[in-house]
Amino acid sequence: MWQGRLLHIHTTPKAGAPMVAHQAIGVIPGQGLEGDRYALGTGKYSQIPDVREVTLIEVETLEALKRDHDIDLAVQDHRRNLTTRDVPLNHLVGKHFWVGDVQLLGGRLNKPCRYLDLLLGSSVCDLLAHRSGLNCSIVSGSELKVGSKIHL
Repeated sequence: MWQGRLLHIHTTPKAGAPMVAHQAIGVIPGQGLEGDRYALGTGKYSQIPDVREVTLIEVETLEALKRDHDIDLAVQDHRRNLTTRDVPLNHLVGKHFWVGDVQLLGGRLNKPCRYLDLLLGSSVCDLLAHRSGLNCSIVSGSELKVGSKIHL
């Protein structure tokens, strides 16, 4: 059985604004992370119904971009809320899992979009196919903390 770890937490108050790092952040089940664009309804895709209360991406994806394509995508630039290590995100669609004391439900795999390319001024979208992260619903809990264990 795997056990991962939460490495980074990022939010932004509106679409296109820089991501802000946090050591801990409150969660609002059914809405999102406190102060984040999707909890506030100010995200690029807020008006399109979908699961995106919190988004996760594997740090291993960022490491592969660097290793295989010499692209250094910083953790604040991928636009996902949570960066994980040793978590098989693609296998968590439809599954409940825990990040510390916060229970999430894997909704769907995140589809990379050209909006990220536009914000970065670089072409990473195609390279993130099938590795662009996981969109989740927040089921329960009150706070996410960097360093928390992630498990089923």
